[in-house]
Amino acid sequence: MPTLRLGDRGSGVAEIRAILSARGLLSDPVRTTGSSAANAPVPNAAALSRDGVAHHEAVFDADCDRAIRAFQQERGLIADGIVGHATYTALREASYRLGSRVLLYRLSAPMTGDDVATLQSRLQNLGFYHGLVDGTFGETTHSAVLLYQGEYGLSADGICGPETLKSLDRLGSRVTGGSPHAIREEEAVRQSGPRLTGKRILIDPGSDDATPEENALMWDLAARLEGRMSAAGMETFLSHDRQSAPSDDERARVANMVGADLMVSLRLAHYPNERANGAATFYYGSAHGSYSTIGRNLAGYIQREVVARTHLLDCRSHERTWSLLRLTRMPVVVLEAGYITNPHDARILSDPQHRDTIAEAVLVAVKRLYLAGENDRPTGTYTFSDLLAAEQISY
Repeated sequence: MPTLRLGDRGSGVAEIRAILSARGLLSDPVRTTGSSAANAPVPNAAALSRDGVAHHEAVFDADCDRAIRAFQQERGLIADGIVGHATYTALREASYRLGSRVLLYRLSAPMTGDDVATLQSRLQNLGFYHGLVDGTFGETTHSAVLLYQGEYGLSADGICGPETLKSLDRLGSRVTGGSPHAIREEEAVRQSGPRLTGKRILIDPGSDDATPEENALMWDLAARLEGRMSAAGMETFLSHDRQSAPSDDERARVANMVGADLMVSLRLAHYPNERANGAATFYYGSAHGSYSTIGRNLAGYIQREVVARTHLLDCRSHERTWSLLRLTRMPVVVLEAGYITNPHDARILSDPQHRDTIAEAVLVAVKRLYLAGENDRPTGTYTFSDLLAAEQISY
């Protein structure tokens, strides 16, 4: 799928217009070359190609651009109006409704879509599904379907087909108290105790599209963070070696193989306008109302500590559905430690002492997560020396 944007035409534009229209974000699904905004032609069967797309070239007009931006905002994507890989994938997932296809577990290429998310929500409300409502039909969803089928006298094959859907429709929804996934996440952190010793953390420096300069800065920050975490007794891992530039999907696979307790991804932001500046953190959260509770908590701690200790603008914490956040089995936070395209942020990031400060801020934030409000101190005042001293105390 090529990248599509304002002014483009073709069958790819027709596909995204149809999806946006079905979601109520676009009133005219068949806007084509030569049609007026007020009186767009509706094609008949003879005017359609074999795949149902009008022979006229569909247009990516201003209405489509606004609809794409609204969709991106709704889905936790960068609202730039450009349909690249991430936005197109999200559009395809949004086009599926529960019952429009048979859902099953495929190890090599898991099925994703809004229909999967709806199924997960139904099973969660009934007490069978305990994972994130992330729209991915993985092993946890497969197991939940098996349990449901066995409980309600269906053929227990883990496949959500017509009979399973009929059973779910007949049963309706039973609202339960709170998200089981959130409860499990919080309980896991509580039971692990306040000490950092023995905690396993994956550090993920840079991104696959970063420049050599950006990667050098983030690898240096990662080394400073790794050194401090190791000194505090944590078991640290890196998501890749310095010579490779894996995709976010590949980084998520590595994280799941390591089995870390937490993952922190270190990145830099860009923007065409050099005035854009500041630090921001991101955690998993979807339009389905599901989010990582621990991811959100840790993102908030990191954000507050970094802003309190540096001269970076507070760009706050945000929910996102990025594959790095969605495909990992542990809480993940992405820290964008500043805009490399902004002179002020670039000066801060180029200073080794400031990178030391950011590394200390991240470590203290992780400590705050496990302290869970006990023996805590005001933001920006907990030092590395304080932390090391606390780690020697027997809780």
